[in-house]
Amino acid sequence: MVAVFVRFRHKSGGARHLCEGEGFSPPSLLLNKKEPLKTNLRKPNDWFAIKDANLHNLKNVSVRLPLGVLTVIAGVAGSGKSSLMEFFQKVYPEDVVSVYQKDIGANSRSTPVTYLDISDDIRRLFANANKVSPALFSFNSKGACPACGGKGVIVSNMYFMDSIETVCDVCHGDRFSKEVLKYTYHGKNIAEVMNFTIDDAIDFFKGKDFIEKLYSLEKVGLGYLHLNQSMTTLSGGELQRVKLASHLNLKGAVFIIDEPTDGLHLDDVRKLMRLFNQLVDDGNSVFLVEHSIDVMKNADYIIELGPGGGRHGGNILFAGTPEEMLNSKASITRPYLINSLP
Repeated sequence: MVAVFVRFRHKSGGARHLCEGEGFSPPSLLLNKKEPLKTNLRKPNDWFAIKDANLHNLKNVSVRLPLGVLTVIAGVAGSGKSSLMEFFQKVYPEDVVSVYQKDIGANSRSTPVTYLDISDDIRRLFANANKVSPALFSFNSKGACPACGGKGVIVSNMYFMDSIETVCDVCHGDRFSKEVLKYTYHGKNIAEVMNFTIDDAIDFFKGKDFIEKLYSLEKVGLGYLHLNQSMTTLSGGELQRVKLASHLNLKGAVFIIDEPTDGLHLDDVRKLMRLFNQLVDDGNSVFLVEHSIDVMKNADYIIELGPGGGRHGGNILFAGTPEEMLNSKASITRPYLINSLP
């Protein structure tokens, strides 16, 4: 994915996809452009009261959390933002979808399609087209390359240093045995299909039942990932968005999302904000633990903790709309918000 820098990990063209996609604005324009506060604020459909929260550095905090809107939990690092959300999750009577960076159990055999439970559907398509067992099209089962066991790499354990991984010279990283590659579906073998990007797969599998799951990855800005890409190669933000993609079909849920825009380009932040707003419009409540002023300007409600971090934090400095923050004498964020306005 694209941040202020670019990671060239794969041949997917992911960096180009994000930079040159529809609606892209040159970085210089985005950095110099000041945006106003959002004007069409939603009103909460309910409130949940937090009383005397004293988790970690919280100092007997009492605050009402709005439901049915987009809320930003703001404050300096260590001010108690995540602690407040952790306390909320413990006392809220219903399930909460919490999406934190690197909270997905990733290993070399897990991929975006295994996480979203799409791989079985793809294997069945190949099996039905060729009248063979679906297990043949799994690199975790009968279809695995005999040399690397379906890992795509050979791991050499070294004394007194980290292990060394080299691409398997039998399957060349495709993970499948040669025997499996003779079977095709619409002119492509399983290795070729699993090496598709999400965007390519959407075109290839158009009309199939599982296409919405692929669309969900596209919606969170991960269309450049490969179907067979190891989850261990993803950044914390990418792992976070894979998890978010698996919950996009929910209605009436409560989401807590930890710093989702961290490291993202400003244009990608706007795309992600459109997604969060759509989640709220679909009847969900979204809480974003965030530092970004641009995100705060697009919130319906802001709760700020502070004034400092650690033992100097843990207090509620402000709770209200972004416009109300402009008149708050206690807010540490207020002058930065004012300075960001046109």
